[in-house]
Amino acid sequence: MKSNFVVKTLTAAAVAVVFFASNTLANDGGKKAGLTDEQVNVQYISANENQVAFRVVFENPTSEKFWLIIKNDAGDVVYRKQFSDAHFSKSVFVLRDEADIRPTFIIRNSAGEVVRQFAVTNTTVENTVVTKL
Repeated sequence: MKSNFVVKTLTAAAVAVVFFASNTLANDGGKKAGLTDEQVNVQYISANENQVAFRVVFENPTSEKFWLIIKNDAGDVVYRKQFSDAHFSKSVFVLRDEADIRPTFIIRNSAGEVVRQFAVTNTTVENTVVTKL
């Protein structure tokens, strides 16, 4: 009787160990990669009197859901949308109310966030040409 109880106990323990080990290996295989600075690129493209254009690129090899958040000078969120693209690329146009703006771009997922800040200054240069007659 004792030997039957020992066999059942050892069998249950072995099943538990196998279950735990396979669950751990499965979870490690699907582990989400950390978010790194190298995955995110935000570049100034162009500007006119009304807006400034940027290109936001995010390499997301796990296709995990992430947020693109844009804040204005005051820290107010002016754009927020969720994506899950593996190779995300988007042109973003920021409205210009004043000569100087400071937009902040944030890529956020469950692993963390990467922040890019810019200062855009509009300077008007007047050229004067003097010609001798």
